[in-house]
Amino acid sequence: MRALPVVALALALCGCAQATRGTAPSRDYYGTLEPMASDAVYFVVTDRFVNGDTGNDHRDQGGPDPATRSFDRPVPGAPKGESDNIGYLGGDFKGLLDNADYIRDMGFGAVWLTPIVDNPDEAFTGGDAVTWGGAFQDRGKTGYHGYWGVDFYRLDEHLPSRDLDFAGLTAGLKRHGLKTVLDIVANHGSPSFTMPRDQPKYGEIYRDGVLVADHQNLPPEKLDPAHNPLHRFFHNEKDLVQLSNIDDTHPAVLDYFVGAYSQWIDQGADAFRIDTIRHMPPAFWKQFADRIRAKRPGFFMFGEAFDYKAENIAPFTWASNGGVSVLDFPLKQRMAEVFGRGRGDFALLSDRLYLTDGPYANPYDLMTFYDNHDMPRLDASDAGFIDANNWLFTARGIPVIYYGSEVGFERGKAEHAGNRNYFGQQRIEAAREHPIRAALKRIAKVRETTPALQRGLHLNVVMQGDRAAFYRVYEHGGQSQIALVLLNKGDAAADFEVREYLQAGRWRAALGGSEVEVGEGAGGVLKATVAAHGVEVFVLDAPVVRGDLVTALDRAMARARRR
Repeated sequence: MRALPVVALALALCGCAQATRGTAPSRDYYGTLEPMASDAVYFVVTDRFVNGDTGNDHRDQGGPDPATRSFDRPVPGAPKGESDNIGYLGGDFKGLLDNADYIRDMGFGAVWLTPIVDNPDEAFTGGDAVTWGGAFQDRGKTGYHGYWGVDFYRLDEHLPSRDLDFAGLTAGLKRHGLKTVLDIVANHGSPSFTMPRDQPKYGEIYRDGVLVADHQNLPPEKLDPAHNPLHRFFHNEKDLVQLSNIDDTHPAVLDYFVGAYSQWIDQGADAFRIDTIRHMPPAFWKQFADRIRAKRPGFFMFGEAFDYKAENIAPFTWASNGGVSVLDFPLKQRMAEVFGRGRGDFALLSDRLYLTDGPYANPYDLMTFYDNHDMPRLDASDAGFIDANNWLFTARGIPVIYYGSEVGFERGKAEHAGNRNYFGQQRIEAAREHPIRAALKRIAKVRETTPALQRGLHLNVVMQGDRAAFYRVYEHGGQSQIALVLLNKGDAAADFEVREYLQAGRWRAALGGSEVEVGEGAGGVLKATVAAHGVEVFVLDAPVVRGDLVTALDRAMARARRR
């Protein structure tokens, strides 16, 4: 499938009811002023991206015992032609940095990488055995993903190279124009009980090599934090499978994680993604955020609260709970319906935007996505991925793309069925001309150069069937821009006629390249034909002067953020 051309343009120049052009009064129209909103995010499971340095693979780690060896552990029971792996596969900082230009070339401004802290050296022997397509199973699995932290003050040895530590990685990414978003964990450490014999590092927590806590392979109810100092970091009730359940009420726990993650900020982390944020109370995150931001004012963080109900995840965004943004799971759920194989109506997305009177502190700061490492990848055709990306990079929020989605990698596959499979240099080279990636690059570059798409208020005009039309408007700090987005996810070209809120002026087609003049007076209309699975963004670099648009934006501005 070829990358699709977008627009054939015709414009009817008629009058429209609006104020006389000229100097407009100074106004503020924006969805967000968060600096991170400028940067679309590319998310990698570092071990599964590219093996840039085989010298740090540690292929002998865990010894010869098939129950504990840590490198290359295929999941049993794979159907013919499919695979999944729960061992280390060699991806590292060098492989990521070697391909920074590949990521930057797509229009991304940031890379989110999985946790970098030290994990156990053996495969886990407790819990339930991992099976093909299974969930909540950990026996035979390793900490290749980084979420089984043991020493949060030290790098996992599989990631750095002799001349490339984390500080070197972040500095290198910055040279390529990329910020670093670091995945952090505080609610759990490694699997901590049910092992036939206690394994090294499992259930243990160190501070720069010094043991500070040990589950001692005991079930949570047998821990004695009141009398055993090594148990003080843990709750004595179970939470997630066999993972340690870290005690958020203990002051030493907060001190430990603030200290650990502050050092990674010092080494260049620009933002945090917080894993399993809902498994610790907002009071903990309020203290954590306050202490981090006392050191780095305005430091951006977003959390993972895996819940499709906005009212359940929104409280984390409130200032009283730490002011941490979240991944937009409620919108993700609808995106899968609209852009997946079912090809649902654009109208399904409208109510999940929460543009006015919603529960979030600010819906424009949410991280928008359609899949990740903890769920099945988007099951869509190439055209469905193109449509999803066209929406993601023009609608409200900060877009996140999971590695490989630029080519529909392992589409529809869940964890333990290929979701986190190794990508590799060969696929990266082949991806450069892929139609999904080509279309993603085109619209991501438009967002990158269009402040209204990054920060502007979102005002819907049409959200029906295979067509969507909406404005993004940004007017702040002496910069004024109105963007009109037209989306067509149908299999045939679609005609648009936009009259609502259409302001007079010279509009330029960001993708089509033409310029059109909309005149003064009543009844103006912008007519455009958008190709199948296409997008066009018309941009007017001018302050808002049209009366009904002013009224709509005043309402949106006043009611967008939770007061």
